[in-house]
Amino acid sequence: MKTLKDLDVAGKTVFVRVDYNVPLEGGKVGDATRIEATLPTIRWILERKGKAVLASHLGRPKGKVDPKYSLKPVASHLATLLGRDVPLAPDCIGAETKAMVDKLGGGDLLLLENLRFHAEEEANDPRFAEALASLAQVFVNDAFGAAHRAHASTHGMVKHFKERAAGFLLAREVEVLSALLKDAKRPFVAILGGAKVSDKIGVIENLLDRVQVFCVGGAMAYTFLKAQGKPIGRSRVEDDKLGLARETLERATAKGAKVLLPIDHLAADKPEAGAKTQIVGADDFPPDLLGVDIGPKTAQAYAGEIAAAQTTLWNGPMGIFEIDAFAQGTMAIAEALARSKGTTVVGGGDSVAALGRAKKLDAVTHVSTGGGASLEFLEGKTLPGLAALA
Repeated sequence: MKTLKDLDVAGKTVFVRVDYNVPLEGGKVGDATRIEATLPTIRWILERKGKAVLASHLGRPKGKVDPKYSLKPVASHLATLLGRDVPLAPDCIGAETKAMVDKLGGGDLLLLENLRFHAEEEANDPRFAEALASLAQVFVNDAFGAAHRAHASTHGMVKHFKERAAGFLLAREVEVLSALLKDAKRPFVAILGGAKVSDKIGVIENLLDRVQVFCVGGAMAYTFLKAQGKPIGRSRVEDDKLGLARETLERATAKGAKVLLPIDHLAADKPEAGAKTQIVGADDFPPDLLGVDIGPKTAQAYAGEIAAAQTTLWNGPMGIFEIDAFAQGTMAIAEALARSKGTTVVGGGDSVAALGRAKKLDAVTHVSTGGGASLEFLEGKTLPGLAALA
C-alpha cells in the first residue's frame, strides 16, 4: 500500500477522503480529534502545491439533504485550525461543485458537502463513484474510521485512479494495529468493555494466540458471568450468546490466556443519574439491582495488569461512564493507561471519549480514530477501504 509520500501531487487535484463524522454541539464541532488528525496530510499536500478536495460524511441523513448534517461547522473549524479560509462546496458532485474544483490553484483546498446527502454513497453506486472520481487526478484515503465500509468514496471510486495512496493518518493506524497482531511485546493485555459480547467476540478469538490477559468490563461482562452461573441481578445480558461466551472462555483456557471478569460491581436500582447504588461482590449480586460499572477491587486488579504489561489495548468502557456516578471504573482504566510504561493503544469512540474526559489523550501511545474499523482490523478482517488502495 503506497503512502502519500510516494506521490507527486504538485499541480494535481487530490481527492482526500477524510472522516469528519464528528459530534456537533450548538452548531459547532464538539470534539475535533478526527479533524486534527488529518492536518498533517492536508498540510503536506498544500505545501507541495497540490489542490486538495476534501470529502467526508457526517451523521445519517439517509440519502437526503438535511441542513442538520451540513459540514459547514466542520469547514469553519478546519479554517481555524489551518489559519485560512476553507470554502464549502454546495454538493459533492454536480456542475457547480465541478466549477469550484476547476478554479482551484496549487496550494488551494475545498471541502465538499456531506457525501451521504446522496443515497448512492452508501450503496457504492458505480455512476456516483465515477462522478466523484471525475473531480480529481489523485486519490488519498485518510479516513480510517470509514475504511471498513465499501462505499463509493472509500471503495468504488478508487479503481478510477492510477495514483492512489494512504494518507498519514490511515498509514499510522495500519502500522500500529498491524504491530499488535504481528509483534506486540509481551505481556500483552487487552481491556475490553462496552455493551455487547457479539461486538467483541471476533477480536477475542483473533487475539487468543497473542494476548496473555483479557480484562473484561462493561455490560458484556454480565453475559460471561451468567455463562459461568454467577448471579447478575437485572444486568444487561445477551442470552442468545451465552453458549458462545462459554465456548470462548474454554478456548481461552486451552490457549493459556487468562480472561479476568469483575470480582465486584457498582450496582444500581436504575441506569440513570440519581440512582441508589452499592458495591456488591461477584457472588452476592442482589436480584433487584443491575450492574453499571466495575467495582473498586476489579479496577485495582485491572490496573495492576496494565502496570505489568508491555503492550495494552483498550476498547470499550467499563460501565455507563457518561453518568458521573458510574464512571469511576472507566476513569481508573484511563489513569492506569496513562501511567503505563509500555505501548498503549486505545480504540473505540467511548474509550477515546473517556480518555479525553480524564485529560489523558496525550499520555497514550496511539489513539485510534476508527472504532468499528479498528475492531474489524483486529478481528483479522479485510477492510474494503484498504483493499481498494492495493
